[in-house]
Parts: sequence; structure tokens; C-alpha cells
Amino acid sequence: MFGKWSLNLLVFFALAATLVACDWKSDQGADRLLARVFNRELHLSDLENMFPEEASRADSFLIIQAFVSRWVREELLMHEAEKNLPPDLNIDQLVRDYRRSLIRNNYEQVLVEQLLDSTVTKTELQGFYEQNKEQYELETPIIRCYFIKIAAPVPKTDSLVNFWTKPRGSNLSKLEAYCQKYATAHTLVDSIWHKVDVIGSVMPKGTITADNIASKREFRQSDGEFVYYFRLLELKNRKEIAPLGYIQQQARTFVLHKRKLDLLQRKREDLYEIALKKGNIEIF
Repeated sequence: MFGKWSLNLLVFFALAATLVACDWKSDQGADRLLARVFNRELHLSDLENMFPEEASRADSFLIIQAFVSRWVREELLMHEAEKNLPPDLNIDQLVRDYRRSLIRNNYEQVLVEQLLDSTVTKTELQGFYEQNKEQYELETPIIRCYFIKIAAPVPKTDSLVNFWTKPRGSNLSKLEAYCQKYATAHTLVDSIWHKVDVIGSVMPKGTITADNIASKREFRQSDGEFVYYFRLLELKNRKEIAPLGYIQQQARTFVLHKRKLDLLQRKREDLYEIALKKGNIEIF
């Protein structure tokens, strides 16, 4: 096997022979040999389209050098791998199977893109949830909450307190606009569930945790650098069943996956019936 010094020397002489003679772009007719590993050869033409239009001679040299270096090592590895093939490994069969798989998967993707309805209704999501909700037992508490983290000193404190005290209707819209302008982090969408540790990670350590969240209904606190506003709207503890809103994306993915499998199965059966009627199937 080539040593590092021998490989670098081989690359150097190959490049020198190519680049000293002429620029690579004008040497397409003389397809120069760049490297040889056992009975495999790498020619300049194998690097076609690898060079940017604006590449200088030095840039081209570096590109060729890097490619040759990788190619030699890959070919040495391939040579060794071929020497160590198990005697019962049928490469040709594996290639045929892989080709069939690629063709089939490509066609199935075309069918899905053309025929699959990606709309999932609330009724379908609810149906999936009712049938499968026992599988979605929570491993960590989750919460719906309002939360604001804002740098001290808090700008327009009176407005913030007023919006926060009654965050409904226009007040909630004003509070959202205020947070967009001044808050470092915030969540004001009451339908979204969050893991407790995610919300806790943007507060001082230990402020809210899986163990104390049940007692942290509402508070405002400061650590000198930031002021934190928190209001708990709903809590789901460990071992409880996750609400649909929390697993909705998983439910949608499952519904679409099942719909895809049904579509492909129907297509297989349709093709079978058509071929059978046309006499294109013979079973002996």
C-alpha cells in the first residue's frame, strides 16, 4: 500500500506533468493520466466540470491535488474490500435488488405527490387520538402558560403590568406587540403545550422544575438582569395522557402515513386487476 510520502510524490509528478505542459482547460485533447492504483486509472477527463470558471492555475492545482489524494485512498480501500468479499456474496443480485428498489421507490414517490391528499381534518386527528391516546403517556410534565422574559430596567412598566393583568382581547394583542418589541423571550399562545424544563431553561435555575411546577401558579420575579412574568394555565403531570394538542403533529404524520400505505396498496391491486384482464399474468 502507498505510504504518505509516495502518494504525495505521485500526486506531485502527475500534476506537474499536467499543469506545466499547459492549462487544464486547453488540454482536453491530451487526456493525461493523473494516478494509477493497481489496474485502475484516473485521467484528467474524470475531473471534468469540477473547476469553477474563475479558477486560477493555482486553484486548479489544489482541486486536482485534493481529488487525486482522495481517489487513491478510495481505490486502495476498494481493492482491499474486493479481495475480502465473502464467497457467498452475490454482488450482482444485490445491485439488481437495489436498482429495483430505487425504481419502485421513485414511482411510489411520484404517485404520492400526484394522488395523496395531504389534508388531515380535525375529525381524523380526533379519531386517531381516541384510538391511540393510551400510547402517549407523558414522561415529563407539560404546561400551557403565559411567559415573558424582559431585560431590566423594564420599559413602559405600567403598560406591561396593565396588559399582563388582563391578557384578553385587545390587551393580549397589545401585550404580544409589546413583547415583540421589548422581550427577550415570551410565549402568549394559550393552545400550545411546552415541556416544563424548556420554559425553566430560560429562567434562573430552579425557578420552575418538574418537581415544583404544581405550586408555581403565577409569579413575577427579577434576578437583577431580567424580569420574569409567568402564569400557569394548565398542567399535565408525568404518567398522564398527553392532550391531542401536544401530539397533533405526530398524529397528523401517522394519519398521512397510513393514507399513503392505503394508496399504494390500492394502486398495486388496480395494476393487478388490469394486468389480469389483459392476460399479462401467468401463474403456473
